[in-house]
Amino acid sequence: MLDADHPREACGVFGVWAPGEQVANLVFYGLYALQHRGQESAGMAVADGRGVLVYKEMGLVSQVFDEPTLATLQGHLAIGHTRYSTTGSSRWENAQPAFKTNAAGGGIALAHNGNLTNTAALAESLRPSGPDGAAARRRPSSDTDVMAELLAREADLSLEEAIVRTMPRLEGAFSLVIMDERTLYGVRDRHGVRPLCIGKLPGGWVIASETAALDIVGATLVREVEPGEVVAIDEKGLRARRFAPPDPRLCVFEHVYLARADSTLGGQSVHQVRRALGAALAVEEPVEADLVIPVPDTAWSAAAGYAEASGIPFGEGLMKNRYVGRTFIQPSQTMRQLGIRIKLNPLREAIRGLRLVVVDDSIIRGNTTKAIVTMLREAGAREVHVRITSPPVRWPCFYGIDMPTRAELVASDLLSDEVASYIGADSLGYLSLEALTETAADPGEGPGGLCTACFTGSYPIPVEARSQSKELLEGLASPR
Repeated sequence: MLDADHPREACGVFGVWAPGEQVANLVFYGLYALQHRGQESAGMAVADGRGVLVYKEMGLVSQVFDEPTLATLQGHLAIGHTRYSTTGSSRWENAQPAFKTNAAGGGIALAHNGNLTNTAALAESLRPSGPDGAAARRRPSSDTDVMAELLAREADLSLEEAIVRTMPRLEGAFSLVIMDERTLYGVRDRHGVRPLCIGKLPGGWVIASETAALDIVGATLVREVEPGEVVAIDEKGLRARRFAPPDPRLCVFEHVYLARADSTLGGQSVHQVRRALGAALAVEEPVEADLVIPVPDTAWSAAAGYAEASGIPFGEGLMKNRYVGRTFIQPSQTMRQLGIRIKLNPLREAIRGLRLVVVDDSIIRGNTTKAIVTMLREAGAREVHVRITSPPVRWPCFYGIDMPTRAELVASDLLSDEVASYIGADSLGYLSLEALTETAADPGEGPGGLCTACFTGSYPIPVEARSQSKELLEGLASPR
């Protein structure tokens, strides 16, 4: 993995209701802005009031969609998804949006960012109990598929009522865009673990994972979807209902790494939060050095903040190949060892003989950070001091980020000086949990409104004792 020292991305969702507009094109650009959240597959569903058409494929947004394909996707509302898998392995069947037909013959499409923690129990409840009826249905293979199936089985209700009835059964993290032939819905779990926002177009509405996706299609931010809320958009405009009381726990890693720096979360600029995290890190973990450099790209804002607060000059010491996408080629061991150089290369003249502060957002396994430190030393750096704008990651995430098991987390059983020795740094400094939460917290919620389970092991949403692996439902689907 070229970036195994960062959390593996979540997913991106985007929905639009805009009669008279080329909604498929708007979804394409929205997903393009959310590509950083998932690079395994992309898809969209489009409706024209009479039917729902779904198109999805493995690959990047620009690989899945071209102009001829978009031209066939005609309608007045649409949803889209770009995926990194958490529950449900990386294959075409699990690409989103998920699509189901209910008993009345209507179509339901659903796209999901997050991860359910009671997937196995929900899937068991969908098992056919008799020889006919539901027995013809394919067993769900992802938590997204489970949610869509639950909605489809509420045949006696409108989709809106089915959503309100079904959502309280779900445990975990879920930010959803859902649609039928006429209406677009946005849903956020009662903890608001994953972001979801609403934007206004001159002739319609947009729902998206991040505000950066609103910007790219010319939509104006209206507000965030509140935790525990369902919003519906149709010819009558925007309406909202609650299905659960809010208990906010926004994932703090959205601010640290996942979200784009040009997005806003909880009314705060992600860029400004990351600058402030870097400044706090400079106060907590000072060091004598000649140059502060970021690990591109997510640490750029934090490194600038560290440099400003410390008085150490800011500069670039690593150049990123902007055209390296996610590769589906399985590399050899030799290529894995050289892989970091495909993505990053040192500016030798800029760092030779200098004492460097290397700012990054997190260390997960430690292998990539180790390779970067080695590369900087080989390029002539005299000292390499690593500074991280988050605390040590010691626990896996079950809420939509594909972090490794605890045994694979380098900081799970090593002290900071031991991690520093492993990665070959002259020193290693982490930001304290207190500084992180105070800086990243929504002013209206305070530090208690953030999920910090990957640092503390204190999970705000119960996690089933059984495996939470990607292949969980594939295993359930096998014969007993």
